Amino acid sequence: MKTTRRFEQVKVGEELPPLDVPTTAALVVGGALASRDFTPVHHDKAAAQAQGLPDVFMNILTTNGLVGRYVSDWAGPEAIVKGFASKLGGPNMPGDTLKLRGKVLSATEGRVAVQVTGTNGWGNHVTATVRVELPR
Repeated sequence: MKTTRRFEQVKVGEELPPLDVPTTAALVVGGALASRDFTPVHHDKAAAQAQGLPDVFMNILTTNGLVGRYVSDWAGPEAIVKGFASKLGGPNMPGDTLKLRGKVLSATEGRVAVQVTGTNGWGNHVTATVRVELPR
């Protein structure tokens, strides 16, 4: 059972534990199909290569899901996501590892803002700010 993080336990500047997610073709294709994104570059290698990339690449919805999971796992089952903003950088493709890192930006009145970066062999894949409400 996951531990519930309480607002009083959080410190501004606190770093979340790192999470490294191996990127597989199954993760890329499965995430795209599960989010109903049928854009060929997310499940057809030839289509991705026609766009100048060596393989299929992760869609934004799968990336956002992984970022949300990362923060939710840290915050615990009683946390409520109140806001989410992200920006994609370079692609995330099979054979790479998405390295998620987070840091608490602010903590006010039961709400916590967490900055998340996700990097891989291409450099920066995603930057995000996730706002969660924690129990007191």
